[in-house]
Amino acid sequence: MFKVTPNPPSPRRGRLFTVSPDIPTEALLANASEDLLSISAIAADLADDVEGSRRCVALALSRMADGVHLLVERALDHLESPELAAGSVKI
Repeated sequence: MFKVTPNPPSPRRGRLFTVSPDIPTEALLANASEDLLSISAIAADLADDVEGSRRCVALALSRMADGVHLLVERALDHLESPELAAGSVKI
């Protein structure tokens, strides 16, 4: 007999997403940087389609992603040139 509805998926054990432990830090940061640019672009595009407080929220998300993108890029700079990190201003 043909079953119209498939069986539900069996429950997963462990994590839904994992990051392989052997990926270099530079590759992780580069991927995070690209993802942040995508998030910013999506939020900015959304801001063009909405008005009022929703527009403000979308623009805020875009600006936040831009700010975090700058932090990730600075971390990449420090990986490429450790002397930049050594000369950083301490807060």
